[in-house]
Order: sequence, then C-alpha cells, then structure tokens
Amino acid sequence: MPIWIQAGFWGLVAGGALVVGAAIAWLVAVPRVVVASIMAFGAGVLISALAFDLVDEAETTGGLTPTVIGFLAGALVYVAANVVLARRGARHRKRSGDEQPSESDQHGSGAAIAIGALLDGIPESVVLGLSLLGGNGVGVAVLAAIFISNLPEGLSSAAGMKRNGRSARYVFGVWVGIAVASGLAGLLGCLLLQGASAATIAVITAVAAGAILAMIADTMIPEAFERTQLYTGLLTTIGFLVAFTISRAAG
Repeated sequence: MPIWIQAGFWGLVAGGALVVGAAIAWLVAVPRVVVASIMAFGAGVLISALAFDLVDEAETTGGLTPTVIGFLAGALVYVAANVVLARRGARHRKRSGDEQPSESDQHGSGAAIAIGALLDGIPESVVLGLSLLGGNGVGVAVLAAIFISNLPEGLSSAAGMKRNGRSARYVFGVWVGIAVASGLAGLLGCLLLQGASAATIAVITAVAAGAILAMIADTMIPEAFERTQLYTGLLTTIGFLVAFTISRAAG
C-alpha cells in the first residue's frame, strides 16, 4: 500500500477519536471534572510527544536553526489564527460548559468553532503523514498521543456544543468533517513531501509542533485547570510519563 494512503488512513484514525469523544458526550452526561481530568492527561501526552518525537527528531535530522524557525513560526501562525477566530466566537470551543456562545448569542460563532476545531487538528495529522516518510511505518508514539488527546477534545467541545443548543447534525457534522480533513491532511502532508530535503521536513515538523504547543496552552490546559485546578499538574505529568513510556517502548 502506498505510504500516502497509509498516511491518510492513520490521520483518519486519529481524527476519529474526536468523533468517539463527541458521541460519548452526546449520549452520556460525563461530569465536567472527569472531562477536565482527561483533558489534563491528554495535554501531558501531547507535550511529551512534541518534545521527544517531534522537536527532537526535527533537530536531529534538519538542524537546530530550521527547527527553531519552524517552531516559532508554527506558534505565531496558530496564535494569530486563534485570535481572529476567538473574536468571532470560537474562544471557548473546547469548553464543556456554558462558555461557548450559541448562534443567537453571536452570529457566525458556529462556523468559527468548526474552523477553530479544524485549526487544532490539522498540524497533528500533518505530523502523522510526515512520520511515514522515514520508511519505518507510522510513529506509534505520536499516533497514540494524538488519539489519546483527541478523545477528551471531542468530548469536552461536543458537551459544550450540546449544552448551548447545537443540534446533533451540527455537532457530528463538525467532528466527522474534521476527522475526514485530518485524513486528507495526513495524506497530503506525506504525498507532497516525498523526496523533500531533511531540512524542509524538519521545518514543517517543527511548525506543526509549535502550533500544537500553542494549542495546548491556549485551549486544553485552561479547560483542564478550570475544574481540576490543584490536580492539573499531576494529571498532566502522568500523561507525559505515559506517552514517554510508549515512545521509548516503541523505539
């Protein structure tokens, strides 16, 4: 099977965790403290993956300068896009409570939330596609980290959407659409960069890593801290250690 098809498949699998999380939130009244706890754990998982499997790999293969440039660029682009979307109603897109505005509260907020969720997911999928270019199969640690973190993201955001009157058609339309887009992002990331130089791949990997870290700090940790507070650090640490263990075991 061509690696670009594999990249699309694994991107779809990782994005599918968002749909699973949304389904759980729609069917079951999950306590917000549980959602926040899983979110804190997922944040730690992603931090470990980007530190040991993305930034480290980018620096090793492409050098320090491309990695630094890409990492900062990814964070800047994500923050700039997030600021624009926040002004249009997507600031609290991962919140599970009443923070998300309804369409009647702010016109266009539904589209902004959907685009914001897409913005959060695309860098992760691109990284999955790039992980296949080395010829050693998908990065198991990165895939596990993205899947584990996507589950509470979909759960928390969908709970907030439901609480604020979004329909099932809208909620599942958003998450299924993002899962498909994640697959396409992984596919295109792999397809377009076959044969690219190590420095180019390092820059793009670092760009994705920078965007992921900015996303964690801007959306995941605030949602987690709101409910878990003094336990957020412990839960995040446990997530970090679990992902680090998976990374080393897979290596």
